[in-house]
Amino acid sequence: MFFEFQGQRIAVNLPTRAALESEVLRRFSAGEGFALATVNLDHLVKLAESSEFLKAYAGQDLVVADGRPIVWLSRLAKRPVELMPGSDMVLPLCRLAAAAGVPVALVGSTEVALRDAKAHLEAQVPGLDLAWCHAPSGVFDPKGAEAGEILAELNSRGIRLCFLALGAPKQESLAHRGRSAAPLVGFASIGAGLDFLGGHQRRAPLWVRKIAMEWLWRALSSPGRMVPRYAKCFAILPGQIWKALRNRPKL
Repeated sequence: MFFEFQGQRIAVNLPTRAALESEVLRRFSAGEGFALATVNLDHLVKLAESSEFLKAYAGQDLVVADGRPIVWLSRLAKRPVELMPGSDMVLPLCRLAAAAGVPVALVGSTEVALRDAKAHLEAQVPGLDLAWCHAPSGVFDPKGAEAGEILAELNSRGIRLCFLALGAPKQESLAHRGRSAAPLVGFASIGAGLDFLGGHQRRAPLWVRKIAMEWLWRALSSPGRMVPRYAKCFAILPGQIWKALRNRPKL
């Protein structure tokens, strides 16, 4: 499955969880870093609006599908991919890191949320080496000096997996910068994933997610922030449906 903006193709290049886990383990073993992004409709909106975000996204090594609309579009395009929300990938990736014996860092959110997420992860994943937790300042700029200091710290601590909970586009931009400044680190951009783990944001109940109505639950929970976002997402759907149909493999 792929999307195109300004002549640049953004491909969901890991269609299954098994493929993602295999590639992450391979990179841990080979001493290779990576940048992992989880594409969703909000990201597609931002990719169409921002050439800077598009450049950062094009620099991600691994891309998976976050959000059922991406999965549905992939089926229309006859290039099916599995649903892999960033929030759901934190624990599996931590288990892979523990199995490989590599140090992990949490960057983003708040100090309180990181403390609680750390406690949750260490309780759930025996042997996890959670070596560093850091909450950036409220004026964090992925291009600024503070970001450079974070990348230098990751290098000095030998971090191999870093979860970025900064929100788009900051997290993807920092991961893109980190591919050259901290090439041994695997960056996973996970949005609110750490806040969910620590209980500082409440995720939709499982039954709501199973019927694909998490978006409505979030819109009702925070209408001022989420309704305008979802309005933009719905606005691009007709065009993306047409592109998915047009991009079906030729027989």
